[in-house]
Amino acid sequence: MDNRINKLFQNKNKNILSIYFTAGFPKLDDTNLIINELENNNVDLIEIGMPFSDPLADGPIIQRSSEIAINNGMSINLLFKQLSNSKIKTSATPFVLMGYLNPILQYGIEKFCSNASELGIDGLILPDLPMMEYLDSYKIIFDKYNLKNIFLICPQTSEKRIRLIDEHSNGFIYMVSSSSTTGGNKEINIEQENYFQRIKSMKLKNPIIIGFGISNKDTFSKACQFANGAIIGSAFIKAIEKSENIKIDIEKFTNSINLI
Repeated sequence: MDNRINKLFQNKNKNILSIYFTAGFPKLDDTNLIINELENNNVDLIEIGMPFSDPLADGPIIQRSSEIAINNGMSINLLFKQLSNSKIKTSATPFVLMGYLNPILQYGIEKFCSNASELGIDGLILPDLPMMEYLDSYKIIFDKYNLKNIFLICPQTSEKRIRLIDEHSNGFIYMVSSSSTTGGNKEINIEQENYFQRIKSMKLKNPIIIGFGISNKDTFSKACQFANGAIIGSAFIKAIEKSENIKIDIEKFTNSINLI
């Protein structure tokens, strides 16, 4: 079966808008509502965050959403139950789960991959999964269930490692825009632009999506000059945090970002 991540980049190679949200936030049962509204508003790629008690890569906004979701009662078991009642399996939109390794190991990695694939998940972003551990122990399982493992690179990642990541990737590469956690600045500075240009000039075989600090139309547009698209997380979480009408607020948010 074809993976929808690959299909996406075959059909569209620029201005790809990916939205991240934390499952179980702001309310426990909002997961499928948010998925439906993101799809209705033509978001290209949907990243579902699995809340974790110690999300190292995430800034305070996503950390807080994770804490609220856990307090609401969200877990991998419940998320999979919610997704079994969603339309993601028949959707044209690719879906990625983002989380951390420990809860997945506790759940059972093969069971997790099998269930995720059955539900219609296309890929996984696990920032704390070491590359060699993935290649030695988990790649065979990911491949068995047609799940793309999405590696992260940052300004400090060496060219040698970036080339290695590119060699072992077959979905896209997540380019972290700066050394900080998520939810940073409102604009992209010259240092970041130089970094983006450096990666672009490497002419990697995999598409690149930029994340961390992409929060509005300007930063999204700037990121898209150097990559195939960008991921917005913290700004979206803020937009729905105190929402009285998620449907309207998601429409308003995506309309404020989308490029023609």
